[in-house]
Amino acid sequence: MAIERKTGGKSRQIGFWLGIVFFTLLMIFPVDADNSAASRLAAVAVLMAVWWVTDAIPLFATALLPLALYPLLGIMRGAATAPIYFNSTIVLFLGGFMIALTMEKWNLHRRIALNIIHAVGGGPSRIVLGFMLAAAFLSMWISNTATAVMMVPIGLAMVLQLEDDFGKERTHTFTVGLMLGIAYGCSVGGLTTLVGTPPNLSFIRIFAILFPEAPPIAFGPWLVLALPIGLTLLTIAWFLITRVFYRTSDDITVDRAVVEVERSKLGSISYEESVILTVFATTAMLWVFRVDLQLGFFTLPGWSRLLPFQGMIDDGTIAITMASLLFFIPTRNRESGAERIMERDVIPRLPWNIVLLFGGGFALAAGFQQTGLAQIIGNQFEIFSILPTFVLILLVCLAITFLTELTSNLATTEMILPILAAVAVTTEMNPLILMIPATLSASCAFMMPVATPPNAIVFGSDRISVGEMARVGLVLNLIGAVVIAALVYTVGTVVFDIDPSVVPDWATSISSGTDG
Repeated sequence: MAIERKTGGKSRQIGFWLGIVFFTLLMIFPVDADNSAASRLAAVAVLMAVWWVTDAIPLFATALLPLALYPLLGIMRGAATAPIYFNSTIVLFLGGFMIALTMEKWNLHRRIALNIIHAVGGGPSRIVLGFMLAAAFLSMWISNTATAVMMVPIGLAMVLQLEDDFGKERTHTFTVGLMLGIAYGCSVGGLTTLVGTPPNLSFIRIFAILFPEAPPIAFGPWLVLALPIGLTLLTIAWFLITRVFYRTSDDITVDRAVVEVERSKLGSISYEESVILTVFATTAMLWVFRVDLQLGFFTLPGWSRLLPFQGMIDDGTIAITMASLLFFIPTRNRESGAERIMERDVIPRLPWNIVLLFGGGFALAAGFQQTGLAQIIGNQFEIFSILPTFVLILLVCLAITFLTELTSNLATTEMILPILAAVAVTTEMNPLILMIPATLSASCAFMMPVATPPNAIVFGSDRISVGEMARVGLVLNLIGAVVIAALVYTVGTVVFDIDPSVVPDWATSISSGTDG
C-alpha cells in the first residue's frame, strides 16, 4: 500500500517550481471571472496535481495544502476543512489495517499463503497459479506491499532450488513467470474489496462528498462487481504468463519441498492465529452481507435490516469494532512478550501518511463541490456526449491505466474522480458509470516497475528486466481496460442499479456552488 514515488532530485525541483508558476498564473488569470472561489480552487488543484505527479515534496505534505490555502484564499473556512480529513472512510481504513497488521504480527498471513500454494501446487504453471491466488487473496485484506514482501522470498527459495537442478537459463521463464504472477496477483486482489487498495476507499468518500444525497457505496455490492473482474483478470494474467509469454518446458519439475519446509516451520495453528482468523472471517462476512445485495435474479437482504436503529451502522463501524476486540483478548503465548493479541504498538505502525493523503483528496473533492468548479470543468467536456457510453468508459479505463504507470494511483484517483463526476453529469450520464471503472483501472498498471509497489518489489529481486515486465504488462493493461469496461457496463449496472443514460436526482448536487 506504499504509494510514494522515487523520482530524481532534478525532476522534483522542476516540479516544485512548475507548480508554483501554474498556481501564480491561475491566480492572476482566473478560469471563471464570475466565480472567484472556483478560480482560486483551480489554482490550488493544479498546484497539488503538479506536486503529486512530480513528487516535488512528499505526497502527504502536498495533501495538507488545503488546510492552509482554503481559509487563506477564501475557498472554505478552516473549521469546515479540517473535519474532512477524518471521517467514516478513514475509520474503515484504520480498522481494516489494524486487523491486517495483527495478522502479520502472528504470521497468520504466511500460513494462509503457504496453504493456498500447497493446495494448488503441482507443475510449474500450477505453482505460478498457487502463488497468484495466495497473493490475490491476501491483498484483498492486507497491504499489497506487505503481501509482495512476504511472497517474493518464498518464490525465490523455490527458484534457487530449480536453478541448482536445471540451471538459470532453462528455468528463467519459470522465474520471470513466478515473479510476475506474484506482482499481478497482489494488484488484482486489491481491487476486489474496498479495503484492498487506497483508491477504492478514496472513491467511496469522494462520491459521498460530491453526491451527499446518493445511496452510499457498501462493501458487499462492490465485492459482487469487483470479484468477477478480479477473477477474470487473474485468469487472463495466468494464461498470458504461463501459456503465451513465459511457458516453462514440460521436463522441468518443481520440487514442492520448499513449501513443505516453510509450512513445517510454522507448526500447528496457534491459539492467537485461531482468534485472529475468527475475527477476520467474521469481519469479512459482516461487511459483505451488511446491506442488500442485488444479484440480478434476486436480492439478498442485508443483516442490518434486523437492527432497531437502521442506517446507523456502516462498514467503518464494523471494522473498528472488530479490530478493537483484539485489544481485549489475552494471549496464551508467553514467549511472545505480548499480553493481548493486539497491543498499543499497532497504532504507530498504521500508515498515517496515507491517511493524510486521503484527506487531501477529500478536501479537493469538497472544494470542487462547494465552489462549483466541478461543473465548470464538466461543461468543457460536453463534446463527449456524442460518444457511445461504452466507448467513453473504455477511454476512461485506458487513460487511468496508463496514467498510473508513472503516477501514484491514489493521487491520480483523487485528482480525476471529481472531474469525471462532473463530465458524467454534463453528458447526462450516471456518475457511477465513469467513476467506478476509473477507480478499478487505477489498480491495473502492470507494465512498469514504478507503477505499483508489488511491481517494484519483484523487480528488486533482480530476476526480471523492465522489458520482460512490459511485454506482458502492455497486453494486460489493454485487456484489463476492456474487461473492466465490459463488466461495469453489464454487471455493474445491475449491482448498483445504474441506468447509464439517466442522471439520477441525487447527482444534481454537484452543480451547486458558492462564490467566495
